[in-house]
Amino acid sequence: MQPVFADFSTNPAQLSNAVVTHHRCGIASSHLALGAGGHVKVDFTVDGREENDEAVVTVTVLGTSAPMDVLLNGKTLAEQLAIPADGAYNDPQDMVLSAPGELLATGANVLEVRSPEGSDALLRLRAVTVAPAHEKDQAERAMAARAANRSVITFSAEVRAPGATAWQPAPRLLVHIDMGERAMPAHLAWRGADGSEAAIGLRADLTGFLGHRTTADGAVTEYRGSLANRWTYPEGTTGARLHRFSTEEGQDRTWSPSGELRLLLDDGGAPLERVSWTNRRGTTASVVLSSADRPDVRKPTSELRDITRTVVGIEASDEFDAAGEVAENLLSKSRSKWLGDGDSAVLDFTLENPAAVAVYRLTSANDAPERDPEEWELQGSHDGGHWTTVDSRTREHFRQRYETKEYSVVSPASYAHYRLNITDNHGSEQTQLSRVQFLAAESTAGPAHGAADFTGYRTSAGGDPVGYRGTTVPGPWSDTPSGQEGQETGQALQQLLAGDLGETARGLDEAARLIGKLAAYLQNS
Repeated sequence: MQPVFADFSTNPAQLSNAVVTHHRCGIASSHLALGAGGHVKVDFTVDGREENDEAVVTVTVLGTSAPMDVLLNGKTLAEQLAIPADGAYNDPQDMVLSAPGELLATGANVLEVRSPEGSDALLRLRAVTVAPAHEKDQAERAMAARAANRSVITFSAEVRAPGATAWQPAPRLLVHIDMGERAMPAHLAWRGADGSEAAIGLRADLTGFLGHRTTADGAVTEYRGSLANRWTYPEGTTGARLHRFSTEEGQDRTWSPSGELRLLLDDGGAPLERVSWTNRRGTTASVVLSSADRPDVRKPTSELRDITRTVVGIEASDEFDAAGEVAENLLSKSRSKWLGDGDSAVLDFTLENPAAVAVYRLTSANDAPERDPEEWELQGSHDGGHWTTVDSRTREHFRQRYETKEYSVVSPASYAHYRLNITDNHGSEQTQLSRVQFLAAESTAGPAHGAADFTGYRTSAGGDPVGYRGTTVPGPWSDTPSGQEGQETGQALQQLLAGDLGETARGLDEAARLIGKLAAYLQNS
């Protein structure tokens, strides 16, 4: 007999060997809500069984249950069945029922869950499973495996200061942790490279979390989130800070391979420095990423690289669109310009990847020196909402038109967003610039050959802790079946050659970077 499950804890519901219809039901993010007289019917098929084979039916509800009737092929398995009021409102509660073999039909079957007429409470149905009695957890395991496949999760998040009543929006939280056990996390704690910290507990159905968070400047807040979306890996990871490691376990000075770890935890802030978690199987792990894995603490060299081309978004507080004097002109090498109303302005830049700007350059525009910026701040942000000033200038003067002046950042740190906050110009009611450039210090390539990119420990449920370490899996990554690798490698190589090497005119330094990228690709193809 094939396992049967209908999992209503996700939207859309996850089904196996089941077709579901319902009446007088509301669809919530974590359950179906049955009103009085409502019902859910699960149509399923039974093949290849003995006549007397029994089955186990499990009905999972949330919290205290309203009375329900459960029928199989029109025969009553339970009547006016309810869970006593001894659990939390959202705790899943299982009701396990025996289905005698004579009630099952070879072929089509119908399981029905009813909320009786006149009921004054909602029946919150989370899942229904049917499995053979001799392997009653078969359907539950299949349902858990299906849920674990959708292991990339994003939550909309909120924070609240202690003692406050109102919750404030926070950057979304994106999570994917897979150490080969196909088990979802139950608890998470992490620290960012800027000193920020957070710890959360996730609901059993992964529809939300609750915890606390401390910002880099020490402010403590409550922290909560609700499920926004779930994907099957690698969906949902594009552009995210995904880490992939080849791992080893160590015991008694002996290290042995322990598979791959995929780690993605992005709260909109600084890159990860440390993360600890416990999954649904009871496995606990804690890892510290090497400093080379965090771009804001890599050791810079004296050479600078122009990263202006990595700006993927630019917004201005004001611009003259009709005259074509828009913010995008600031990224061009031509003698165009940006012009905005007012003696102050804000220019926001978003980078393709976080980078530590060590030097920035401003170029004056073609006319009206009184429009030149005189005072400003350069600010950086991890999430586009909280800004840190990295450089400030006052009483600045451009001596001529199209003059480029260079400014150094004393303590560069890696940010995904930069803001040029112009607070005053030289007396005009309009402000202008011709060009803005960002330069970053080259960084050391990473740890020495053979060094671990993370170190830590892991403990299986009921076991003793063992050493846990990993080295980064070199990219580009592919999760395609091996039978497709040859064809797709050729296609990817053609795209790389056509798309990247065609840009070498941007400079010899860029050409060298692209050649290195191509060499790494060929080595790992």
